[in-house]
Order: sequence, then structure tokens, then C-alpha cells
Amino acid sequence: PTVIGGIMKDETTAADTKYAARVMLDSQVDLLLFAGGDGTARDICATISQSLPALGIPTGVKIHSAVFAINPRRAGELAMKFLQGEAPLREAEVMDIDEEAFREGRLSAELCGYLKVPYEIESVQSAKSASFATPDETASHELIAQYVVENMADDYYYILCPGTTVKAIADKLGVTKTLLGVDLVHKGSLLGSDLNEQQLLRLIDRKKVKIIVSPIGRQGFIFGRGNPQISPAVMKKVGKENILIIATHNKLSSIGFGRPLLVDTGDEETDRMLSGYARVVTGYKEEAVAKISS
Repeated sequence: PTVIGGIMKDETTAADTKYAARVMLDSQVDLLLFAGGDGTARDICATISQSLPALGIPTGVKIHSAVFAINPRRAGELAMKFLQGEAPLREAEVMDIDEEAFREGRLSAELCGYLKVPYEIESVQSAKSASFATPDETASHELIAQYVVENMADDYYYILCPGTTVKAIADKLGVTKTLLGVDLVHKGSLLGSDLNEQQLLRLIDRKKVKIIVSPIGRQGFIFGRGNPQISPAVMKKVGKENILIIATHNKLSSIGFGRPLLVDTGDEETDRMLSGYARVVTGYKEEAVAKISS
């Protein structure tokens, strides 16, 4: 390896990322691999634009851009294929999400630019799409929520993951849902709001628990993007059989016919446990079967 530069402060900033990218640009490396989330991708894009091939290794919290591999393993495999001349380049969007707007129930995404990214459909994620509040989509949310609420059991605790589809369930229960956070309800009452991993583990200890989650539009991720609170430890305690996936027909269509739902928990054992086939609630007494892959 060739070591470039150095970190002079206790914490790195965007300036460090941009400096490293400039050095790699001047060195005309074959492929710039970077680890992080949308903020890192934005810094890389601002520095190199489309002058170099680049590929993101997903390690951040916000990963909505289309420049990231599905998981670190796929990033390594795709980098190898590109360097061997077996993967083409394509322009991919670098996105950044306005978190304050999202907390208010609006998805405001800024297109920051494009990077040239090695491409293979099974290895690179799509950019996140907005959930448009059309009358039909709102009605679909309400039908899913009605069906889920009618089938909630008093002896179960329910972890509500982020997103507007899951929020419809909280609205039906009459409790306040944090759109970006993870909440816990029991017997129709809110027990915890915007919980982290340790709080969840404490509250669900020795309890019967279900997780209610909805995939990210276009990307198809159910775990590993936007809900790090639902850690491998939480999922192993709950069990795959107690994970309830909900999605409207429009959301499943946005992911693409035949494409699997995705998991990237950072733990291979958990990813294997979650893989396979699962039912997805798509309406009132309506379900579809989807493949889950890592």
C-alpha cells in the first residue's frame, strides 16, 4: 500500500475526505473505493466528479445514493470484476436527504451529482425513491394498517420501524410515531419512542415480540439501511418468524419484479437467518411472497 497524507486532529472532517480524493485523482488510480454514507459520497463527488471510477462501501447511516454496493462483500467482488474488465461503468446518482424534512413526513432529496460506478444489477443498490402521498397510496397504507392492527395480539410487544408505511399503523392505533426512529407499542399504547438498540433490548427482554418493517422504495432493503437500532442482537432475540413485512403494491413495483428484498446487517449469520422467502402484507387480507437476499 501507499499511505497518503495523515490525520492531524482527533476527528476527521469532510476536508480530510476531499483531500484524500484529490490525491487519488492526481494519482489517476484505477478505482476509488470509499467507505461511508451519503455525506461521504457527496464529498467524493464534489472532488472528483466523473473523472475517476468510484464505488461506495456501505458503512454509514444514510445510504440512499445509487453509488453504493449492496454490502461490503459485494463491493469487493464488483471491484475485482471491474479491474478484470468484466463490469461496465454507468452514471449513478449521489443523493442527500433532508433529515429535518423527513422528520416532518416529507422526503426531500437533493441530487448532488453523479459518479461513474462499476455496475452489476445484483451488486449495486438503487437510489431511494420518495413515497408519494397520492390518494391511492394513502388508502393502501390505511388498508394495510387496518389489517395489521386487527391482528395485533395483547401478549405481543410490537417494534415499529421507520417509514411512512409503518407510521400508518401508529396513526391507526392513535399513537405518535417517530418517522426516522424505532418505537415500541403494547396493547395499543406507546411504551418507548425513538429507541436505540440497548433500550430495545432492555424493554423486550423476556417478552414476546414482533418487528413491523417496510422495505425502502426502489432499494428493497428491509434491514441494514435506516434502521441500525434493529441490530443482529435484536433480530436474534425476536426471531425471523416474528418479523412482519408490509409494503404497498406500488412500493413492491418500484423495487422491481423478480428482484429480492435485501438485508445487510453487518453480521453474516443474521443475514443467512433472514434469507429465504417471506410473506409481505400488501393490503387488507392481501399478501405476496418475496425472496430475501443479502
